[in-house]
Formats: sequence, C-alpha cells, structure tokens
Amino acid sequence: MARTTTLTREKAYEALTNHNKEPFLIKHALTLEGTMRYFANDLGYVDEADYWGIVGLLHDIDYEKYPDQHCLKAPELLAEIGAEEDLIHAVVSHGHGVPQESGVLIDCPPEHEMEKVLFAVDELTGLIGAVAIMRPSKSTKDLELKSVKKKFKDKRFAAGCNRDIIQHGADDLGWELDTLIEKTILAMREIEDTVNAV
Repeated sequence: MARTTTLTREKAYEALTNHNKEPFLIKHALTLEGTMRYFANDLGYVDEADYWGIVGLLHDIDYEKYPDQHCLKAPELLAEIGAEEDLIHAVVSHGHGVPQESGVLIDCPPEHEMEKVLFAVDELTGLIGAVAIMRPSKSTKDLELKSVKKKFKDKRFAAGCNRDIIQHGADDLGWELDTLIEKTILAMREIEDTVNAV
C-alpha cells in the first residue's frame, strides 16, 4: 500500500515558512522536496511521489529556530500540523547517528527506502550545489560526476557537508557512491529552474 499523508503541499510549505525565514534554508527544503520526488519516480514509488516530496520539504522544519534541538523539536512541530507518525519518523530518521548541536545522538534509523534516500541526499545536495555555484554556469545542468567526485575528495571544500554521512547513506542503500551522486545530479538538474524561481 502506498504511503500517503493528509498534509497538503500547501500546508507543509506554510509550516516550513512559519518556522524558517532564511532563504538558503527554504531553497534547501525545496531542493530536497524536488530531489525526493525525483527518486520516488525513479525507484518505482510513483504513487508515493507527493509523500516523498513533503518529507523532503519538511525534513529541516526545526533547524532555523531550534538548531540545538534539530530532529528533536521536529516531532512536536509536525504533530501540530497533523503529520502522521510515519511521516514524523521519516523526518527524524535523517538525523540518525548525526551529532546534533546539543550533543544528542538521534536514535531513529532510516528503515524504508525513502528514509534511506533522504539520509543519503540531504548532505549530498549541499555538496553538489556548492560545486555547481563554483562553475561559470553556476548550474547543475552542465555538471558532471567527475567534478563532484573531485570536490568530494577535497575535505576543505564545502567542509560543512559531511562526506561520511553521504558514504554511509550510499552504503545503506546498497549503491555505489557514483550511482548516488549521478542520480542526485540528475534530480537537481531537473528541478533547478523551479527552485531558483522562488
């Protein structure tokens, strides 16, 4: 049975922007929304694409106001808008094992393939976006795998993007790192104009 939510995209976006005003964070949320929708379709979860998108959109709902409680405050904020337990679990699972500012480790492992994708692409979209900005085109549309791999190996570049999390995410999915990066580039290429229009 397809995973669904009673949350509309409009209500999810309103909740996101109620708690996040920073344009970079909103663009990141929109990037994750589009990337997750792309993967839903690519991996055969076409009936769940809206659900995957909403999870991506809301994954950092608590990040701007409560950075020291990231993934800890999210359940409360999501419950306030009527999010179902499985959607809340999906959002929180992207923080599994990642040290939070508070020092707390989130013990909520990604279980469903969708949660594993979210965990894997969250940091990766940031890295790919940083590589794209450095290019003359400032775009993913002419970005190649080798360019991202080169910067992936350079730990000083976009140092805030945790390579270990990206690799762990690929491993958890059972994918080669190249496959994960290439698919994520394709996803971001497809949604780039929509995200930039906001």
